[in-house]
Amino acid sequence: MVLAGSLLTASPAVADAGTGSTPRSAKPLSDAERAAKALAVARRQVGDAYRYGAEGPDRFDCSGLVYFATHKAGFSSVPRTSSEQADHMRRIKRSNLRRGDFVFFKNKGGVYHVGFFVGRDDGDRMILHAPSTGKDVRRDPIWTDKWFAGTLRGA
Repeated sequence: MVLAGSLLTASPAVADAGTGSTPRSAKPLSDAERAAKALAVARRQVGDAYRYGAEGPDRFDCSGLVYFATHKAGFSSVPRTSSEQADHMRRIKRSNLRRGDFVFFKNKGGVYHVGFFVGRDDGDRMILHAPSTGKDVRRDPIWTDKWFAGTLRGA
């Protein structure tokens, strides 16, 4: 039978797909690839509800979204709060900001909000974030100049 024969010739990647193991020939993801994966995870949360202190899987606060997505992408050392995340990540110039990097919002009290940079729209820098109570995870333009950029990409 053709079907039975095709099952016998499954590649190792397909054969391992159900086990969750990675084939030995698979190369580990780079930091940039894992950052892209984290952004993809965060994008799948668009429309999920905001809840202070929540870190998923279906409700998030801003740093909980970053924590959830980065951990799913393999960045297991990313801390939980936005201020700890800002301290953990390498700061970069705004001009070096790439999709999957982070935007940290600050005031006199320190860092109070974080989001994923997702690119530009009509010249506006856009972030994906969990904004506040009553609002779902979504894309928004950066609304203030009091922010700095951070990354998990290697130097």
